[in-house]
Amino acid sequence: MQSRNDIEIGSELPLLAVRDVVIFTDMILPLFIGRESSVAALEAASQLSSKQIVVVAQKDHRQDNPEPDELYRVGTVAQIMRQLRLPDGRVKILVQGLAKCRVTGFVSKEPYLKCSLELLEELPPPKDSVELEALMRNVREQSQRILSLRDVLSDEIVSLLESIDDPGRLADLVVSNMHVKVEDAQKVLETSDPMERLVLVNSILTQEFKVSAMQAKLDSEAREEMDRSQREYYLREQLRAIKRELGDEGSRDDEAEEYRLKLRKAKLPKEVAAEANKQLSRLEWMHPDTAESSIVRSYLDWIVELPWTAATRDHLDLAEAKKILDADHYDLQKIKDRILEHLAVMKLNRRQKGPIICFLGPPGVGKTSLGQSIAKAMGRKFVRLSLGGMKDEAEIRGHRRTYIGALPGRIIQALKTCGSNNPVFMLDEIDKIGSDFRGDPASALLEVLDPEQNSNFSDHYLNLPFDLSRVMFITTANFLDPIPQALEDRMEVIYLSGYTAEEKVAIAKKHLIPRLISDHGLKLSLLTFYDSAIQKVITSYTQEAGLRGLERKLAAICRKVARKVAEGEERLFKITKGSLQRYLGPPEVLPEPALTEGQPGVVTGLAWTEMGGEIMYIEVRTMPGKGNLTLTGQLGEVMKESAQTVLAFTRAHSARFGLDNDFYEELDIHIHVPAGAVPKEGPSAGASLLIALISALTGVPAPRDMAMTGEITLRGQIMAIGGLKEKALAALRAGIKKVVIPKQNLKDLEDIPQALRRKIHFSPVDNIEELLDLAFPEKSFNNRRLSSRLSRSRRSHPPAPERRVRPARI
Repeated sequence: MQSRNDIEIGSELPLLAVRDVVIFTDMILPLFIGRESSVAALEAASQLSSKQIVVVAQKDHRQDNPEPDELYRVGTVAQIMRQLRLPDGRVKILVQGLAKCRVTGFVSKEPYLKCSLELLEELPPPKDSVELEALMRNVREQSQRILSLRDVLSDEIVSLLESIDDPGRLADLVVSNMHVKVEDAQKVLETSDPMERLVLVNSILTQEFKVSAMQAKLDSEAREEMDRSQREYYLREQLRAIKRELGDEGSRDDEAEEYRLKLRKAKLPKEVAAEANKQLSRLEWMHPDTAESSIVRSYLDWIVELPWTAATRDHLDLAEAKKILDADHYDLQKIKDRILEHLAVMKLNRRQKGPIICFLGPPGVGKTSLGQSIAKAMGRKFVRLSLGGMKDEAEIRGHRRTYIGALPGRIIQALKTCGSNNPVFMLDEIDKIGSDFRGDPASALLEVLDPEQNSNFSDHYLNLPFDLSRVMFITTANFLDPIPQALEDRMEVIYLSGYTAEEKVAIAKKHLIPRLISDHGLKLSLLTFYDSAIQKVITSYTQEAGLRGLERKLAAICRKVARKVAEGEERLFKITKGSLQRYLGPPEVLPEPALTEGQPGVVTGLAWTEMGGEIMYIEVRTMPGKGNLTLTGQLGEVMKESAQTVLAFTRAHSARFGLDNDFYEELDIHIHVPAGAVPKEGPSAGASLLIALISALTGVPAPRDMAMTGEITLRGQIMAIGGLKEKALAALRAGIKKVVIPKQNLKDLEDIPQALRRKIHFSPVDNIEELLDLAFPEKSFNNRRLSSRLSRSRRSHPPAPERRVRPARI
């Protein structure tokens, strides 16, 4: 038990943490208590005969349940004078500070904080000190000046300040009534020397006076501006009355009449015209300098400038449209047919709603440029909006007019810019939309891309229905997985696969090279590319499904030629296969090393990546062990399951391959898929995994000139896969002419160009028996047939979905 001023104070008391306030000695202050721990501490203190509680400030006011280390250690022992429970569950209390104390430890933390404490002694002030007297006088004067600037100075306050002779009490009184920062008030509380405390308070008041003076200056300027605006409004109204008497109406009438003329010319829908006239009537009665009148003007400007009824005339000549599409893009026959079909339907039914098409494919295959060609073929304007990284729903729907700087969404802005309500509108990178606390733009697009709803699309800024049904929306994406299912369901997805080397050569000769020669200031008579050189650039300097890398390499050659021409060397530059290294340096893309004969346990597999297809070797090695299966090469979960399925099938049919029933008990099997730094995922490696495992166990090498792909089941069936065209291209680039594919993928051969199909022999297989016959033609595996579970007549399974989220897809 401790005492101060004849008041007994306990050595252990409940602790109350408060925000944004520091309580000083002799200070009476009301507090509102709402936190459960604080209410529990208050109830515990109320049960004490002294009704005492320790009040300390918390360091971070945002913390709802501060820990002991988040509280200041110096506080005030206060007495609860009065308390009242409010209807909302909070408790209002009135406390008076008794003495300063230091928290020396915490006795308990639940259900409330209880602390041990020691009282802090106040040092005596120096006697007859001139400096102390000057400090006290300066603190009184600064306090009066600050209170005067705040218009709260009264005679009672002046008398109270003059009546206090104790420097410590004066410092505490001033700080507690000036609403200073908690950090500054805490420093004053923790200072025991009255002289030092006054010096600290004086510096705080000096800064506070500067802030109060600036605040008073700003308030004065605002009042003067308001008075001037009112005076100008009065004078303008008088001037308007004078001009009306003279027969000369003012500018406000001219402005209103100008808006009326614009509204009539805009040919607005009935509902829109009614809202516009209503806003114009409001504008006429507003002061022209008010903030609201500026908002109404901006709103009317948007209404009159939007293409409510303005549209371009469609070109429905199918022959001309086909000619334009063929001139701008090589091949892509399916997409061209789809556009021509839409034009044919529009020719027969002019009220046909615009389709929602999604071009899905790897980067650089021409998705965006294809949209421009479609607009050109249809005679429509082209608008492009990139959705990549968009996270705010207001980017689509717009901001409400109540916000400062509000604007319509990007859809409405783009339509205003193009001046047509039926453009070809490309929404780029729809698979890269984000979402956060501001909303989900993908959900907002559900209305935009729904032909049944977008005829009455409502932008938050306009708050009026706008017809988007005549817009031809085209979206682009690299991957389908990130697109929400509801949004995908509203679109017709058309897949653009990568180009073959022959197609890239044709595109380079027809489109890229002539444009690059012109862009670099050259002439066709100065630069010639041989087909073999273009082929070499494609295979040795780029590795992609599209054309961007090829275009960059060709541009690099053009730049080097342009430099030589600019230096005065004018001659015909012939770019041949042998001269490429002088322009581009050594080859950047090295092919996978070719397999050699006599390598049991190694099989060529095929993989799909976002850059196209690749070959991938499956390597299996066995060694004495205890039946462990090791998988390396950054294999995904699905691929690991394929390896386990292959091992289970081999064990179940070990006699079929001339193996002991318990062969796996004394062997460790290691499956590795290079390169180890590239993640790999997908089910279609099952066929190559099986052949590699059987080859390693039997010592019979698989054919080195054969690649294979296909998912297997425990029943021995070969299921369909995706990305067949890209995988076939990869095999051809590696010089492999035999490719084993699932029989269910025969339908996909139609998507592969005829020239490519002539170069590769595709061997369709329906089950593992057929696969073994192709992989080991000289081995007598086929003499012992598998059980009836390998029946050829099985249900048709859909191709395994391709998740394009990893660099390599098996």
